[in-house]
Amino acid sequence: MDIPLTKAERFRRVISWFEEHMPVAETELRYTNPYQLIVAVILSAQCTDKRVNLITPAFFEKFPSVNDLAGSDEATIFEQIRSCSYPNNKARHLLGMARMLKEKFNGVVPEDIDELQQLPGVGRKTANVIVSVAFSQPALAVDTHVHRVSSRIGLTWRAKKPRDTEDQLVKFIPRSKLAIAHPWLILHGRYVCIARKPKCGECGIRDFCRYYAQQQRKSTEGGKVL
Repeated sequence: MDIPLTKAERFRRVISWFEEHMPVAETELRYTNPYQLIVAVILSAQCTDKRVNLITPAFFEKFPSVNDLAGSDEATIFEQIRSCSYPNNKARHLLGMARMLKEKFNGVVPEDIDELQQLPGVGRKTANVIVSVAFSQPALAVDTHVHRVSSRIGLTWRAKKPRDTEDQLVKFIPRSKLAIAHPWLILHGRYVCIARKPKCGECGIRDFCRYYAQQQRKSTEGGKVL
């Protein structure tokens, strides 16, 4: 039997659990300013934060500012990031991003989501990360972890695209919690609610998780537990 919870109550319990057990949650990317963060987030696409954090110290030593990066070239940037995924595309995006920042935004990373999405290599997810992490704005970035975990728990329903997930989440998560909700969900998905075989036995929110309730029902009925 599924958990008899309304969507609002499920949200309330999930948020309360994270507030108690993960009061401090931050991105695992290492950065010291908005410029470094936007570089790190662009590099993190289809790449682990651990790998990005190995790349960025030497990268920022060579390109300490937007102007330094804008004055470089794709080949030089490629050599600095060749160990990450899709280095050719990312080198092009990083150079284009830095040059647009210099030419259109006076070298300053904008705080507006729409303006950020004008930059090469910056989609809505990256823009939401920048405004929420660097500028503490009430925005919620949706990556594959957030998309998957939200659906499994039962916070979203039939959300086919990340934007669908974002739209459903922001309806129930208080604005004051939107910025921290991203690391809550991404860290939970990275270490507990993992893609292939979620660690339900270690999960503190399993008692109000739709997926866990479904698996328990299958077990009770003699079905195969995934």
